[in-house]
Amino acid sequence: MSSHLQTNDSGFSASGRFGRLSYLGWNMLLVVFVFILGIIAAFLVPAFSSSSTGSSLYVFGGLFIIVYIAMIYFSFIFSIRRLHDRNQTGWLSLLALLPLINLFFFIYLSCAKGDETANNYGSPRITQGWEKVLGWIYIVIFPLSILAIAATAIPAYQNYIQKSQQIQMEQMNRYTE
Repeated sequence: MSSHLQTNDSGFSASGRFGRLSYLGWNMLLVVFVFILGIIAAFLVPAFSSSSTGSSLYVFGGLFIIVYIAMIYFSFIFSIRRLHDRNQTGWLSLLALLPLINLFFFIYLSCAKGDETANNYGSPRITQGWEKVLGWIYIVIFPLSILAIAATAIPAYQNYIQKSQQIQMEQMNRYTE
C-alpha cells in the first residue's frame, strides 16, 4: 500500500468543501455549459421544427427538461459543498427554493468566509487556478448582467405602460362617442 493518500474531491460530489472562488467558478462553468447548450438548441430547434414530424419538438422539450433538472441538481451540489465550508448542514441549500430569500442566500454563499481549518466536513479544499479565473469572471459578469437586464427591462416596462394607457384612452373615447 502506498503511504500517499489520494482524495477523490470531485466537484460533482456533495461531500467535501468549496471555498468562495471554487463555488463561483463551478457555477460559472455550469452557466457556460447551459449557455452553450442553449445556443446549440437555438440553431437546431428551428431546423427540426420545419420537418414534417412534430416529434422532434418533443425530443428537444425532453432534453430541455433533462438539462434543467441537471442544472438544478448541480446548483444544489455546489451550494451543499459551500455550506460545508462554513461548517453548516447541506439541508440549508433548500433555502434556494424560496423566492427572494434565494438571492440573499446566494450572496451569503458567495461572500461568507469559510472555515480556515478542518471542520465536520473535512479539510479546506485548495482552489484550482481555473476555478479562480472562472470565479472572478463570474464576479464581474453577474452584476453587469443584472444591470443589463435592468437597463433593458425598465424601458420596456415603461413602454408597455405608455402603450396600455394609450389603448385604454382610445377605448374610453370610443365608449363616450
